[in-house]
Amino acid sequence: MDVFAAPEWHYWIAVVLTPAAILSVPAVIGGYIFKVVRPKYPPRQKKLGSGQ
Repeated sequence: MDVFAAPEWHYWIAVVLTPAAILSVPAVIGGYIFKVVRPKYPPRQKKLGSGQ
């Protein structure tokens, strides 16, 4: 059995894994901002009746 004669199918895996890896980085950063940073610093509320 000659292992080196096998068809090179592993290059097609890169076509799927590369976009998934590239998109996962912004997804992790966005999830961190949404779940950790946003609750820590809530948006400021405007005060009603301030006379301005």
